[in-house]
Formats: sequence, C-alpha cells, structure tokens
Amino acid sequence: MIVGNGLAGLWSLGAHKVPALRTRALWWFTVFTQLSVFVQVFLGVGMVAGQHIEAAQFHMFYGFIAVITVGILYSYRQQLRHRLYLLYGFGGLFVMGLGIRAMLVGARA
Repeated sequence: MIVGNGLAGLWSLGAHKVPALRTRALWWFTVFTQLSVFVQVFLGVGMVAGQHIEAAQFHMFYGFIAVITVGILYSYRQQLRHRLYLLYGFGGLFVMGLGIRAMLVGARA
C-alpha cells in the first residue's frame, strides 16, 4: 500500500508535466493502489474484532484517515478536472505518508 501509492503519486505528478505518461495504465494502477487501502483497513478491523488483537489507537486512526482521504480524492475529481494529475499525485503521496506513519506508530505498540 505504501510503495504502490507512492509510485502512483509520482507517476501522476510526472504525467502532469509529461503528457506521454498519461495512459490508462496510470488510472488502473491508481485504482488498484487506492483499493489496497480499503483492503488493509478491512483486514485490520477483522483482526481486531474477530481475533481480539490489540492495536494502537493512532495506528487505527491513520488507517481510517487514509480511507477518508481516498474518498475525498475521488469526490474532488470533477471539480479539479483541470488539475487531476496534481490531485492524484499529491493525494497518492499523502496516502503513502499516512501508511508510513501508521506503520511507525503500530511498531511502537
């Protein structure tokens, strides 16, 4: 999730400057990496609820913020159509940062 969103963000930022990078594969990769955020959160919720595993509160917080961020990115795509590559570029890097922060906080627990 971390590496994928980072790569999707960098690819999208590159596509903002270099039109040759604006391919359909960029959007499929972005969708795949952003869906991986949901998969990780659902698996985490399942582990906490089903197996009664203790998780750090801030680890869960960053996971849910990542899901909310993906939703916000999706909801703003029409309003920022003229800056779509920047939206998903910086958004992907932000989600990557949330994943890194959740991993670091989770490791301390």
